[in-house]
Amino acid sequence: QVQLVESGGGLVQPGGSLRLSCAASGSIFRIKSMAWYRQAPGKQRELVATITPSGSTNYAGSVKGRFTISRENAKNTVYLQMNSLKPEDTAVYYCTLGDYTGGTYYPDYWGQGTQVTVSS
Repeated sequence: QVQLVESGGGLVQPGGSLRLSCAASGSIFRIKSMAWYRQAPGKQRELVATITPSGSTNYAGSVKGRFTISRENAKNTVYLQMNSLKPEDTAVYYCTLGDYTGGTYYPDYWGQGTQVTVSS
């Protein structure tokens, strides 16, 4: 069983930065893709960023150039560095572990989520 534990959320002013972390248990981390999703109140869940075991990344258009996903396999940890934050980035952010099939990412495991609020 894999467990994912997120941390690093909080309240930040517009234009500020936050770094989310997600620590994974288990030995399969190194061979799996990871991703961050977010869900704002009243909105559909959105895939924010993905990273493959080899480190290839992909981003939603709404965060490209502002967010960076990275992974540290020795620590079973994936990060989401968020810069130039906007109020519309306010959401619960979820870490996931999964695989790409046919060019599409499918999550197998979810973290509990961490709240990010961007407000002055």
